[in-house]
Amino acid sequence: MADVLIYGAGAIGSFMGYLLSDPRDLSGDKIENVALLGRNSHINRIKDIGLQIYLPEEIKLLRFKHCFTDFADLKASDFCPEIIIVSVKTYSLPGVCDELRTSGLLQGRLKNAIFILLMNGMGNREVFDELDLPDYQVLEGITSLGVKLSEDGTAQLKGTGKTILEDKIGEDKKQFMMERFLEKGFEMEFAPDFKEHQYSKLFVNSVINPITALTRRENRIVLSSVLKNTVHGAVREAVNVAAKEGIKRDEKSVMEMVYSVAEKTSGNTSSMLQDVLKGRMTEIDSINGYIIRQAKKHNIEVPVNGALYELVKSATGVNLTDSKLSDNNPCRDVDEVNEAVLR
Repeated sequence: MADVLIYGAGAIGSFMGYLLSDPRDLSGDKIENVALLGRNSHINRIKDIGLQIYLPEEIKLLRFKHCFTDFADLKASDFCPEIIIVSVKTYSLPGVCDELRTSGLLQGRLKNAIFILLMNGMGNREVFDELDLPDYQVLEGITSLGVKLSEDGTAQLKGTGKTILEDKIGEDKKQFMMERFLEKGFEMEFAPDFKEHQYSKLFVNSVINPITALTRRENRIVLSSVLKNTVHGAVREAVNVAAKEGIKRDEKSVMEMVYSVAEKTSGNTSSMLQDVLKGRMTEIDSINGYIIRQAKKHNIEVPVNGALYELVKSATGVNLTDSKLSDNNPCRDVDEVNEAVLR
């Protein structure tokens, strides 16, 4: 068994806390091998009444021995995690890196910890690389689980799916994680071809997320015949960019995958739509923005992804006509937009 810290105990992070907890502690005892670090209101609610996990046929109530709201809380405790799952919004990752750098924990208690970036979008590893950790200490992951944080202290499972991690973790920790998932009836895979899976999720997210966010409709809107040209255009561009990055995919099969996911999750509210409805920043920079950055590198035109990107930015209050963003070409403006958003 390994001790795990969930950094970013929101919807997915909280559910990961459930999945990786010792089943012997789910009968009422406080969970000792998993710690949660998250927003004050959410964590304080969990401290008061526990974490409620709504599954299709039952409700689980979990109580955790260790709950933190920042690294100062962690430093004041005796918890020493071997695995840290970072499950924050992509735009928050630079802040996480700053916290880790200034906390001193990387030279102390977290010196040998394995970091798993379980996040949306792409380009997260490049951000985390600023910490200069050894390659074996950092891996990425994706999940197809659908989880909604309906209120503080409550996580509701909305859709099941596989969680896939890079296959570069020690056998003991790999076995621990897979056993925990299987005990609770969920799938986990350690994939040597992780980048293929990562791009598959990018293909889906780059269509479903911005379209649902802009139309403010559930995932089924992607199946509308009115949007056929937009969907096909976005996929075609993403496939062309992926090919330049060494990921060879057939456009037709990717299109079928996108429509299949939209149909299977037709009643779901995408994470980007949830962010827009709550007036929060979105992860568009690490999804369509990533496609645009890679296209720029390879001198490829991606007008549909560019339009989706600009529209989502406009819908969330980012001023694309700022003097620093005077050129309307999105392939040129992505880095400056990122900088403006982070400020």
